[in-house]
Amino acid sequence: MFNCFFVEVSGNTIFVRRYGQGPAILLVHGFPRTSLMWRFLAPKLAENHTVICVDLRAYGRSGIPASSHDHFPYSKRAMAKELVEVMSKLGFPTFILIGHDRGGRVSYRMALDHPKNVERLAVFDVIPIFEAWKRADARFAQTYWPWSLLSQKQPLPESYLLGAPEAVFHNPFGEGSFGREVLQEYVSTYYNPARVHGICEEYRAAATIDVEHDRADKEASKKIECPMLHLWAEGGWLDTYYAKDGGPLGIWRQWAPKVQGQAIKGGHFFPEENPDDTAVLVKLFLSA
Repeated sequence: MFNCFFVEVSGNTIFVRRYGQGPAILLVHGFPRTSLMWRFLAPKLAENHTVICVDLRAYGRSGIPASSHDHFPYSKRAMAKELVEVMSKLGFPTFILIGHDRGGRVSYRMALDHPKNVERLAVFDVIPIFEAWKRADARFAQTYWPWSLLSQKQPLPESYLLGAPEAVFHNPFGEGSFGREVLQEYVSTYYNPARVHGICEEYRAAATIDVEHDRADKEASKKIECPMLHLWAEGGWLDTYYAKDGGPLGIWRQWAPKVQGQAIKGGHFFPEENPDDTAVLVKLFLSA
């Protein structure tokens, strides 16, 4: 069982699904999902934890703050700060943090900006934004098409998402084995022009201000000091693209001295497609 409610924070409202009791785990979804993507994993982690699943700003049922010319309101820094406030309002000044895809990027930024709040960090199927852009090539542009398409100037990406809201769910970045009801819950985000604009603003931030935030931290040798887990899709893009860098763990070790991890079956959305194996690995990490 879980409860759904809204949390009022500075300048926004965040939709929350809450499971269980005990020490807190915050789960942060990615594109093109919502907090619904954790519907199988969250109950498994809630056996001895309070599990908080949020809709990121602009997604699902959360609020849609106005953006700015530099896209800062949709930067990972702004989104991370907002979620720290959510957890504080719920009575959890410290918590375990798990993020997938875009939520993974919000999560590692939170661990860098708010180290006293994040006890442990798990990031699923992503590398840091700075590292991804630094290695971008034709293969990257063709495979990670949302990075290049959704970061374009308004209104091209907005028009694409609004004009064909289900199309992304028939692509490797969106497809899943769920039924029509779950699909419609996800797609509902993309019927709203304001939500679609917010999502595109987050991608624009990831091509600009987020890169600069990452660059500044890397140049300052700032590290993620808490224990970190990275899981990635077996046979997927991260499993094959970065072999010369020592794979995704080789890249993350430049940012997080205490990182561990492995590949896992289930594709990019393995937390949703393979929640059993995901839960086992997360629980091992939490008990270490």
